[in-house]
Amino acid sequence: MGKSKGARIIITLECTCKNLSNTKKRSNGIFRYTSSKNRRNTPNRLELNKFCRLCNSHALFKEIK
Repeated sequence: MGKSKGARIIITLECTCKNLSNTKKRSNGIFRYTSSKNRRNTPNRLELNKFCRLCNSHALFKEIK
């Protein structure tokens, strides 16, 4: 049997910029990052400022289920 990884879980961060910029070279879609967090230290949803390559700037990324 595999070992339990404890309180660490893998989360997905999704961009909240909604790709409102009109850029011809960039394709429309949703950009996501994966990361891990400690469930005991951060019980609520995580929000980080990261680079979104679809809108070509830093944007707020929120944790999704």
